[in-house]
Amino acid sequence: MEATRWYNVVADLPEPPPPPLHPGTRQPIGPDDLAPLFPMELIEQEVSTDRFVTIPDEVREIYRLWRPTPLIRAERLERALRTPARIYVKYEGVSPVGSHKTNTAVPQAFYNARQGVRRLTTETGAGQWGSALAFACAQFDLDCEIWMVRASYDQKPYRRHMMELYGARVHASPSDETASGAKVLAESPSSPGSLGIAISEAVERAGAAADTRYALGSVLNHVLMHQTVIGEEALEQLPEEPDLIIGCTGGGSNFAGLALPFLREKMAGGISPRVLAVEPTACPSLTKGRYAYDFGDTAGFTPLMKMHTLGHDFIPDPIHAGGLRYHGMAPLLSHMYELGLFEAVAKPQRECFEAGVLFARTQGIIPAPEPTHALAATVEEARRCAETGESKVILTAVCGHGHLDMTAYDRYMSGELEDPDVPAERIEAALARLPG
Repeated sequence: MEATRWYNVVADLPEPPPPPLHPGTRQPIGPDDLAPLFPMELIEQEVSTDRFVTIPDEVREIYRLWRPTPLIRAERLERALRTPARIYVKYEGVSPVGSHKTNTAVPQAFYNARQGVRRLTTETGAGQWGSALAFACAQFDLDCEIWMVRASYDQKPYRRHMMELYGARVHASPSDETASGAKVLAESPSSPGSLGIAISEAVERAGAAADTRYALGSVLNHVLMHQTVIGEEALEQLPEEPDLIIGCTGGGSNFAGLALPFLREKMAGGISPRVLAVEPTACPSLTKGRYAYDFGDTAGFTPLMKMHTLGHDFIPDPIHAGGLRYHGMAPLLSHMYELGLFEAVAKPQRECFEAGVLFARTQGIIPAPEPTHALAATVEEARRCAETGESKVILTAVCGHGHLDMTAYDRYMSGELEDPDVPAERIEAALARLPG
């Protein structure tokens, strides 16, 4: 079983998603507006309405290092919960860097190298994306420069070491390497950083050099499309029809990768699962954000994208589930959420880590903090099935292992991990600064 094509859900939606807008003219942007940041083949994928895109042979060759990834029946977890539910887990932690991010990092590096680009810049939160892009750049002999959110830079030194091992140069963000970073530091010298700030720094550096482009690990259409290898494999591997599909959401790539192929089958009338996105209460863009046009970064370098957003200058608390810290949700997923194609809930991180520890002790896999959000919702549903007697089939994804997140687990087990919640007035203040 080998995926030979990526799935583009835009082809099957009842109405197209709103286009990105130029912040100056408020008109839909064109390929020329994106050319300074992305190679043309990725721009074409970003705006494509084709249902499928063929995966290049060069990409498939590297995918074979870890794909297909295993689908696991979590029977020991089921027994621990004494539930009649049947729980299946798609495990992406077997990739070279231990997460699903390589699924898009490899094609992004490939298309840039084929266009003659010499260097890629990017941001990273928890470090999974930065590690993936550093690995991918090494495969295609590209230089790689990464801005890592300060909170994660300090908490996760081994992720930084992994990026450097693959040859990347890593900065703590905000940094004095860029004008946008220096501006943040001048106003807030102890800033923990945010993905929005780190994106600004990476975009600024990419736009300043002709041989440099920018790569993004989530949010954009082509990124979500590359991740659909997860769901396409799961469709073939799953021995029974799912009743519930659960995925964690920060920017949306893991959730989209698992859910979109199943949503295609649901829209075609073949299956009818409930689909649930789970986000952190510390950065609840779907459940508490506003559906509006906003910048994808803090400094306002990107086009305006219509998405569920907490405001482009919203800075989450420095929570340990660092990869789920983006202020907005992928525009495509935001549009689908507005269409009612899936549901969303927010979970506090102590409940999530409790589920992560239970999963590790029953199944042996230590999950990264991000997928513990999906595991928390899975455990909740399985316990509900234990009460009602329903034998639901639940499918979720563990998008990465937590071997480099042991500091967070240590804080949880020692009782030091807090449950930050965002006051409503803080969100309203950030939303008041949305572009008019």
